[in-house]
Amino acid sequence: MNVLPRNPAARAAVRQGVSVSVATGLYGISFGALSVAAGVGLGPTMALSLLMFSGGSQFALVGVIGAAGTPVAAVATAALLGLRNTLYGAVVSPLLQVRGWRRLAAAHLTIDESTAVAAAQPEPAASRIGFWVTGIGVFVLWNAFVLLGALAGDALGDPRAWGLDAAAAAAFLALVWPRLAPRRAQLVAGLAVVATAALIPFVPPGIPVLAAAAVAVVVGLVTPTANPDTVVEPEKESVP
Repeated sequence: MNVLPRNPAARAAVRQGVSVSVATGLYGISFGALSVAAGVGLGPTMALSLLMFSGGSQFALVGVIGAAGTPVAAVATAALLGLRNTLYGAVVSPLLQVRGWRRLAAAHLTIDESTAVAAAQPEPAASRIGFWVTGIGVFVLWNAFVLLGALAGDALGDPRAWGLDAAAAAAFLALVWPRLAPRRAQLVAGLAVVATAALIPFVPPGIPVLAAAAVAVVVGLVTPTANPDTVVEPEKESVP
């Protein structure tokens, strides 16, 4: 029985959402194991995963705790990284156009992966399908594998040696890559990479991500965009 939508764009969005969900969910093993190793108990680890649901912020918080940082520093670092989700909300809100409890659910599921899949689709209906499939898929699989990693603990060894972080990054890059065809997108990506790499050794986690977003905003402001509604008519030859 084929449960995929008949629309080719929607089918592609479902396949992308599922593949990204699997790649990202597997990386949850790493967070679960690292969180327990840092001294965070099973209950708090799962609470972080279910309620915060932002992998970068979760890793940042656990990293500060593991380095004997203060709770204030851990929360501040996680919150700083989480600011990027506010920018994502500005992208997906016009695509989803949801109200009431669905708006709250969409806000909780607005993460890197769901935003990337939604923004990569060619039409609004496929964007909505891609967002929900990815958001729900990542939420379910991420939390399931976080629990597995937390329960397995030291039996997994160093989870980073499994290369799961590379799998999640590769899936994300596969989504973004087709969007880099225009020269303007390549310029934004290149400047964002330079800004991020330059700041990482000197600033707290989260600042490089916000700097990369600022680069995109600045390029958008200073680079004119052609208006597709503007049609330039060819000059008519004068008739003698």
